Amino acid sequence: MVEGELPVRKSPVVPGHQVVGVVEETGPGASRFRAGVRVGVPWLHQTCGVCAYCRSGRENLCERAVFTGWMVDGGYAEYVVAPEDFVYVLPEGLGDLHVAPLLCAGIIGFRTLRLSGVEPGGSLAIYGFGAAAHVTIQVARHWKIAVYACSREERHRQLALDLGAVWAGGSFDEPPVKLDAALIFAPAGELVVAALRALKRGGTVAIGGIHMSPIPPIDYNLLYHERVVRSVANNTRRDGEDFLRVAAEIPIRTEVSEFALQDANQALNTLKNDAIRGAAVLRV
Repeated sequence: MVEGELPVRKSPVVPGHQVVGVVEETGPGASRFRAGVRVGVPWLHQTCGVCAYCRSGRENLCERAVFTGWMVDGGYAEYVVAPEDFVYVLPEGLGDLHVAPLLCAGIIGFRTLRLSGVEPGGSLAIYGFGAAAHVTIQVARHWKIAVYACSREERHRQLALDLGAVWAGGSFDEPPVKLDAALIFAPAGELVVAALRALKRGGTVAIGGIHMSPIPPIDYNLLYHERVVRSVANNTRRDGEDFLRVAAEIPIRTEVSEFALQDANQALNTLKNDAIRGAAVLRV
């Protein structure tokens, strides 16, 4: 271990790039947590801390950032080592199984919601209703935002209605009213055009995915009147801290499909085929 790191003995419940576990011991210079404390290791594993992005509160854009389960080892082992400054204290009211999805899908959904600019009491469309969306809608409803869900799958539309959406339609169905903002969590570029059609003047389409298929040509009339299309990249630690505080206040309840570690390939195929209601979590 290097200075400031601590090994976390993982809970039996972990996804690959977000980990729930208990601090086993602390490394040299690590003093933030004591052994036995339950913590979360998120997607954003560490940033450089010295670049212009980090120094201006935009560490999510750090060019030397590293990510859990991609650039450093993730959750497919009994232990994981993580820098203490990037580890979260977790809400006590949520069990390991249900808190794990908050550390990636939940945090990025929260940032996407905030960057959309929708105000409490406003209106919002959500395109793609999976892990991030089913958490984000709970924050939006907590803020008295009217949510309109657009998804190709009937079971996802029903989940949205169960969680408080005022309307649910197909991916390209136009909501019955013009909306203040739209969030896109499905990696389908053609949804950008559909989302723009749903917006009021001055509205924002915030894209929360890490990748997306090509976006078709956009008629300027859809952008005119100061509509905005923006991407959302990763998250900052402040996003995570703010979100986990709100999650505990609500409190957020996650829909989880659980898989054993040896069934990881099955879990990935199920995700690929859009057959998960809510989020998928592996049990180690």
